[in-house]
Amino acid sequence: MERKTRIIEWIRHPNSLTLFRVAAVPLLIVLLLFDNTACSILAALVFSVAAITDYFDGYVARRYGLVSNMGKIMDPLADKLLISSAFIMMISLQRVPAWMICIIIGRELAVSGLRNLISESGVDAGASMLGKLKTVFQIAAIIPLLIHYSFFGINFQIIGAVLLWIALVITLWSGIDYFLKFRKLLEH
Repeated sequence: MERKTRIIEWIRHPNSLTLFRVAAVPLLIVLLLFDNTACSILAALVFSVAAITDYFDGYVARRYGLVSNMGKIMDPLADKLLISSAFIMMISLQRVPAWMICIIIGRELAVSGLRNLISESGVDAGASMLGKLKTVFQIAAIIPLLIHYSFFGINFQIIGAVLLWIALVITLWSGIDYFLKFRKLLEH
């Protein structure tokens, strides 16, 4: 009984949810190697479930006082890995323009580097509301782009493309906002 309780506690731990997001990436990649309706829908489902864990791991960590250094590092890394992998795989499927994805991933790398500099100076560089909005729109764009096909008269590719443009604008805006907010740290 004690072992079962430990397993349940481990599954409920926010870091387990973060690790689930990382573990979902290879499955997502394999599904996207096959450009067909069934694999596209399964990829969208896997991505959606993994993306939802991003909300729950943070909620559980804060609610139950389980915030950890591992979680602080792994959570944003898992997000970037999941989102970047989906975007990169969709380039090869010609569902997204490579230049847009280069800008999005470039922003993620630049802000991650800035966050490292900020954390070394002891300043809190948690995600801003713009940063969270950026993530929401990136996820919202990825899901219909993964589905890609038309169902019930709904063209998911067009919906995803429109959301991707919105995500791109917010991604750039939030990146500029981070650099402007912390420019004084960069001057030293």
